[in-house]
Amino acid sequence: MSVEVERKFLFTSDTLKTLEQVGVCIGQREFHDQYFDTPQFDLTLRDMWLRKREGCWELKCATADVDDCKQPVKATSLCTRYKEITSLPDIQTKLREVIEEDNDLTTHLENIETGHKNVPAEDETWLGALNLICFSEFTTLRRSFTVAEEGVQIDLDQADFGYNVGEIEVLLSEGEDVAAAVGKIEKTAQILGLSGDQRIEGKMNVFLKRYHPEHYEKLLNAHIL
Repeated sequence: MSVEVERKFLFTSDTLKTLEQVGVCIGQREFHDQYFDTPQFDLTLRDMWLRKREGCWELKCATADVDDCKQPVKATSLCTRYKEITSLPDIQTKLREVIEEDNDLTTHLENIETGHKNVPAEDETWLGALNLICFSEFTTLRRSFTVAEEGVQIDLDQADFGYNVGEIEVLLSEGEDVAAAVGKIEKTAQILGLSGDQRIEGKMNVFLKRYHPEHYEKLLNAHIL
């Protein structure tokens, strides 16, 4: 399990020029994301995000805020922190903690855990067992950069529904110093000339606001977004 600490920002052509001067481009790729939840939003109302990206599953779960005394309030408030679970059996186990357990799902998971030969790896019947449906999907073109600050990656994303956003990200092992990661992100933001003290909306926020306003309002009222 890892912890993702990131800060979003809106980028311009000037941002790209700065990155080309102070950073190293490590690649460009396009990927398709699908997000899943129950019709009652059992996951997202807990700030949990189940995603399938190019055949790989990931569950992101919000973590507690870092100690504000270790970093300026502004720096911490502009960053988000999520635990990332990428092992499918671990994801399914976590989901069962928050969604009513289904006997068919229990049998299915037991078969996977014991290496049952009749259960193919691509089998996704567990989604139906947990009443999980796809509520969002879109494609993103991403350009990624590294900078001198160790462990920091910068992504410039262009979503196919017309929204562009950048991310400064540090990926930690669970238990590593989150406050130090926030500090690295703040230093990188200064190098890029980022200013302002308001959180920038991510791709999912904008997608839900445009296409699923009821879901968006529920998350706003629950103080998730």
